[in-house]
Amino acid sequence: MIRIDSVTKRYPDGTVAVDDLSLEIPDRSVTVLVGPSGCGKTTTLRMINRMVEPSAGTIRIDGKDIQQQPVNTLRRSMGYVIQNAGLFQHRTILDNIATVPRLLGRSKQDARARARELMQRVGLDESLARRYPYQLSGGQQQRVGVARALAADPPVLLMDEPFSAVDPVVRKGLQDELLRIQGELGKTIVFVTHDIDEAVKIGTMVAVMRTGGRLAQFAPPAELLSSPADDFVEDFLGADRGIRRLSFFSSAGLDLLTDPIVAVDSTAERIAARDTGEAPFLLVTDLDGRPLGWSEPRDLVAGQIDPGRLIAHGRPFVAGADSLRAALDCAVLSPTGWAVAVDAEGRAAGVVSQQAIAEAIRGAHQESAKVAG
Repeated sequence: MIRIDSVTKRYPDGTVAVDDLSLEIPDRSVTVLVGPSGCGKTTTLRMINRMVEPSAGTIRIDGKDIQQQPVNTLRRSMGYVIQNAGLFQHRTILDNIATVPRLLGRSKQDARARARELMQRVGLDESLARRYPYQLSGGQQQRVGVARALAADPPVLLMDEPFSAVDPVVRKGLQDELLRIQGELGKTIVFVTHDIDEAVKIGTMVAVMRTGGRLAQFAPPAELLSSPADDFVEDFLGADRGIRRLSFFSSAGLDLLTDPIVAVDSTAERIAARDTGEAPFLLVTDLDGRPLGWSEPRDLVAGQIDPGRLIAHGRPFVAGADSLRAALDCAVLSPTGWAVAVDAEGRAAGVVSQQAIAEAIRGAHQESAKVAG
């Protein structure tokens, strides 16, 4: 556990970056520091590895005061990932990752073997090993940065806005990759971001800091979204925090309809025999059961479905695995107002209306209120 006790950072000009901060960062968790610019997030992170020395207070890791440890020993016990990766431009990707094991005395052969292992773990193709950082995309460089930070197998990983310089699609992939790696390795991660969506997605605990370096609230993401501590936290979370909260409600309980699902080779007679209930459209799948698009029954041509007249079905959600937020998003973006659910292999599992999702949301809120009560 990382314990921050009444830590303050005051600069010689009187500027207070962090003001009397106390936090207990659990082991094997992702603790996210989030807040507006100038709230002391990065300063707090850098005080953990003594890149910045506190003016007052103590920081302990597993009960040991970090001030009592040699600074180089302390830093080598932590991985550190920054924005734009901070790679050595004159070294190959393999040797960038092997840097810390080499500093710790491992042979070049052993260090490079460890680097190859980590390339695979973070999703980098081995063909990139002999390339240089400038030959990689931004997302690939960030993966190298994560691999390098993990090279000495540190128990603590510090990450300072590591994904903020890449586009949203790459950023989502990197977040997913971090969660996958954390599920496998169970590090103690302290992660700085200014993006509340990122904080809610990856955080086990989220510390919201206010301008002036004071702690506003420290809570799990679901609690943060349901019960903001004050107006500042509520405003920082944004007007759509209710939508974000749906990320913590499972889609497992949705009542999916399967009768509106028909294969592309279905005849009019086979379709007519189905009770599609309230669904005004048919979801047409290929012969393997993967969704192709929506069709109105009247669009049948010569008793057959015309694939050229299908309405786009939009992005599906994975039944049971994805949240009610994902299901609602799919329904809202669908031109028919209905969301398509698929299984883990991408085969159509059912369809669900916006109204049914709304009912599931109300039920989830009621169940959450019972648990809280």
